[in-house]
Amino acid sequence: MNAAAKLLAAMRRNPRDWQIADLQAVARQHGLNWRHQKSSHCVFVRGDGRTLSVPAHRPIKPVYIRKFVELIDGA
Repeated sequence: MNAAAKLLAAMRRNPRDWQIADLQAVARQHGLNWRHQKSSHCVFVRGDGRTLSVPAHRPIKPVYIRKFVELIDGA
């Protein structure tokens, strides 16, 4: 199990206290692209065009982590 898989499993167990860098590491491992250039949000883009905008400030609310996991799972 690699680091990104461990991060994703931990996000599923506890959706609190995550940073944008953690989400980007998981997204990179699962083939998602993202945009985050001096803005308040990081936008994750899946291959089929589905997107998720996550506020980049800390702490990231658990609802965004749950939606990110759904995006990764393809729901």
